[in-house]
Amino acid sequence: MPQFSKATLDDIPALNKLINSAYRGETAKQGWTHESDLLTGIRINEEGLTELINNPGAVIIKYTDDAKLLACVLLERQDDSLYLGMLTVDPSLQEKGIGKLLLQEAEQEARKQGIQKIKMTVISVREELISFYKRRGYVDTGIKKPFPTEEAFGTPLQQLEFIVMEKIIKD
Repeated sequence: MPQFSKATLDDIPALNKLINSAYRGETAKQGWTHESDLLTGIRINEEGLTELINNPGAVIIKYTDDAKLLACVLLERQDDSLYLGMLTVDPSLQEKGIGKLLLQEAEQEARKQGIQKIKMTVISVREELISFYKRRGYVDTGIKKPFPTEEAFGTPLQQLEFIVMEKIIKD
């Protein structure tokens, strides 16, 4: 039976495999949310995942079915908002509503923490993904941020920047 739970250090190898397979490389192209045409390299490594899991202000929510990791999302408290990042669904399972379930779970977590705003950054040229978030109530704030230059995020194949999107969570 599918369920949500908080990721632990024991989940790092499976998280690393899932996230990188959904964002980059040939496997990612099975789904519609990949960045393979925009970036080369990996999306994250085990060291980065360890830092996130050990961060007391962050949580990675995983979605499993019969102990098999199908999806995950990073939620990190930042001032008066909850930052949502690394929304990941197994490429072979995309377009089955799992991403929507993760967004609903993120909203539940925000309510639990007494937070009324969820923010995220999205690569500005990912129009389909931006439209997906807009259909779920997120709005473009008009704020742009530079894409990181550290290799840990991959190597851009073109000039990239982020837009900041947000959603106000109602009780």
